[in-house]
Amino acid sequence: MQYLFEAESVSKRYAHHLALDKVSISVPQGSIFGLLGPNGAGKTTMIRIINQILAPDEGKVFLEGHEMKPDDIYSIGYLPEERGLYKKMKVGEQALYLAQLKGLSHQEAMKRLKYWFDRFEIHGWWDRKVEELSKGMQQKVQFLITIIHEPKLLIFDEPFSGFDPINVNLLKDEILAQKEKGATIIFSTHNMASVEELCDHIALINKSKKILEGKVREIKKAFKTNLYEMEVTDHDTDIRAHLKEGYQLMEEERHDDTRFIKVHIPANGSGSELLQMIIPHMTILNFREVIPTMNDIFIQTVANSN
Repeated sequence: MQYLFEAESVSKRYAHHLALDKVSISVPQGSIFGLLGPNGAGKTTMIRIINQILAPDEGKVFLEGHEMKPDDIYSIGYLPEERGLYKKMKVGEQALYLAQLKGLSHQEAMKRLKYWFDRFEIHGWWDRKVEELSKGMQQKVQFLITIIHEPKLLIFDEPFSGFDPINVNLLKDEILAQKEKGATIIFSTHNMASVEELCDHIALINKSKKILEGKVREIKKAFKTNLYEMEVTDHDTDIRAHLKEGYQLMEEERHDDTRFIKVHIPANGSGSELLQMIIPHMTILNFREVIPTMNDIFIQTVANSN
């Protein structure tokens, strides 16, 4: 597997606070990588080190296999959680200025900005001051400035903050489109639903240390609890009378004409075997394996590390 970005045993201390403690992460090329953790875990410090705003006290960071150097900043696009547009400047004037700072010529910057302003349907904002725009509108402008120079590595820190659901979907589509074009994306958020929807890999940091890393689907598989949930219409049958040894009824609730039942299966059992036990005795409306969400995994892993 090729990695676009790697951090190797990175540590960073502020006065008496250790923000990162020998943290190593590997971001696969062409992936969306979730950098996760509670507030104060060290995520922002890692992002600032990647952007060369800060230097690590120990360890090294690599881009495309070489130790990062100052010019690599032109290969990175960064959308910070704290918005950084100049309130008194006009939107178009500022977008053009920032695009040129990223290395684009005036002509190329204008060409790309016209495309993105049309795509986001914001061409009417060109001559308006930033302070006249809503938080979500400002975020749209800052998003397009982040991607305007088509960087190899994109870093989004809470990119959906301030957006309504329609614009959240718009940005999700654009993030996925950037991935399809070959960009590698580091995505930092507290919204675990977005992590499940977008991320291929994640690293979870807590109290300055990395406590979990891997592919999202493999992490979810590792946290499975062998629990199955079913919805049935039968009211009278005692399911326990039909369960083989090792299969355990964990929970049962009744709502109107249906029962909701959860059964834990043994390590050598299977969902299909459980179905074979139940089908002759009751009508099954729904049957599924209970897979922990990334939110469940986040809470459990952080709690265990504490």
